[in-house]
This record gives sequence, structure tokens and C-alpha cells, in this order.
Amino acid sequence: MPAGPGRSGRANIGVMPWIRTVGVEAATGRLAGSYRAAVERAGRVFGIVRTMSVQPAVLDASIGLYAAIMKAPGDLSLVQREMLATVVSRANDCHY
Repeated sequence: MPAGPGRSGRANIGVMPWIRTVGVEAATGRLAGSYRAAVERAGRVFGIVRTMSVQPAVLDASIGLYAAIMKAPGDLSLVQREMLATVVSRANDCHY
């Protein structure tokens, strides 16, 4: 894919860095539990979750932070918070 500006105007070089991950079938211990929780929550283990698989404590902390932000008391509903997260991801050229 040739280089060129993405939606945000940043260069899109068409290359994705490789990140070592642990697959669902290879997960054991704490990571296996985190993956089970991900499936219960979202129906599958998304790539963003797998990117943290080599550090299960970091994965769990990240999920905890996300849950705390999305479910905290406030004026915005969960749906509105999810919508804002989607808009920000889109603005950042991130498909998550």
C-alpha cells in the first residue's frame, strides 16, 4: 500500500507493527481467566485485549480502568460514553 495521508491527514504507510501475543487456546492461569471474562463481556477476545496478553496484570488494570471510566456516576450514559469513545477512535484513525 503506498504512503499517503489518512483521514486525519497523518501519513498512512500501510504497515502494521508486529506485537507478540498469546492466543486464546494457549492462555493459562490469570490470562485464561481474563480471556474468559472478555468472551463473557464482548462475545470474543478482541485484538486490543490480545496486545496486552504477555502482561496479564496490565491487561486486567486496563480493563479495570475502562470499566471505571465507562460505569462511573455522571451526566453521560454508558451509550453516550461509548459513542464518544467511537468518535475519538475514528478521529485518531483507530478502528477500535
